[in-house]
Amino acid sequence: MKALHVITGLGVGGAEQQLRLLLRHLPLDCDVVTLTNPGPVADGLVADGVRVTHLGMAGNRDLGALPRLTRLIRAGGYDLVHTHLYRACVYGRPAARLAGVRAVVATEHSLGASQMEGRRLTAGVRALYLASERLGRTTVAVSPTVARRLRDWGVPAGRIEMVPNGVDLARFRFDPARRRRTRRRFGLPETAYVLGAVGRLAAGKRFDVAVRALARLPADHWLLLVGGGPEEQVLRRTAREAGVADRVLFTGERPCLPDGSAGPDLPSLTAAMDLLVSPSAEEAFGLAVVEALAAGLPVVHASCPAIEDLPAHTAPAARRVTGGAEEFARAVAEVRAAGPRPRTAPEAARHYCVTRSAARLMDVYTTALAAPPEAAPSSPSPQGVSS
Repeated sequence: MKALHVITGLGVGGAEQQLRLLLRHLPLDCDVVTLTNPGPVADGLVADGVRVTHLGMAGNRDLGALPRLTRLIRAGGYDLVHTHLYRACVYGRPAARLAGVRAVVATEHSLGASQMEGRRLTAGVRALYLASERLGRTTVAVSPTVARRLRDWGVPAGRIEMVPNGVDLARFRFDPARRRRTRRRFGLPETAYVLGAVGRLAAGKRFDVAVRALARLPADHWLLLVGGGPEEQVLRRTAREAGVADRVLFTGERPCLPDGSAGPDLPSLTAAMDLLVSPSAEEAFGLAVVEALAAGLPVVHASCPAIEDLPAHTAPAARRVTGGAEEFARAVAEVRAAGPRPRTAPEAARHYCVTRSAARLMDVYTTALAAPPEAAPSSPSPQGVSS
């Protein structure tokens, strides 16, 4: 089987890093096309031996991308095309059908209750998504919560398969030596109680709540903010105004898997933490939370379908918090007062082992390829794609 993965971009993000991780565990010949932004994850994929093509899409309404992508897919002789993220789905599904590919699969990584990948869920966004969805064979949801949202949108239940995001448990296993090295690198005191927050520094992640919670905690608490994004300067200003700028460390973007770049990777950073704070009120899965659990960290979170969809006993160190900085500060204080826990992965983290997710995705591929071929669309058009 030869498969092509089409994704909107390959900067550092959850869906992008998840694609790289899955490709390391899929027993297939896979290529990748990125419509835009061949960023750090593209470099990592190339280092892994994956062929990555940048389509050079000029903007959301670059309709010339459709015939270019169609020609590329047809020339590649792919058995299956798998699309990831909104714009890649809107352009990739019709292109694959026009190219005569037998099976088209898409993964819905980021469908929230009111937004998708940071865009508001307007009637136009929904209509275009549903129109392109009908050109595929299967839509993969990364959690039961996302599957339910897809059904509520109007995607037929029979076209939805659930394949959760995966975590490389071995990479996130706690290592005390790695913890010491990373803390020394960032100048963290040995006695510091380090809160971590991981994700794109965007308004929807509500990392300002973590900063303001830090200001309500004793002076031996520090905050390690892992990620990059448009809100970095806003968060730096928030830290200064709250009087904790000297205890908030910004690491910048860190790939989930090593790509030869200098500096500690995400597992090293989680090893340096004592607790993860995830104030984002709307998540489709909650990968940062699951990775923190894999590292043996306690977690306080506002939204994490990956955990909320499982029995409570599978993640005893995960606590859901509603409210703002005051409530998060109180939860952090209570977790610390309870004393340290063993740094081992709970059942919930093991449930999301990447090898299991890769095997489930292979089952989806096999079923999609076994179905009778469908006729190519006569005139699909992604006009109206929003930013």
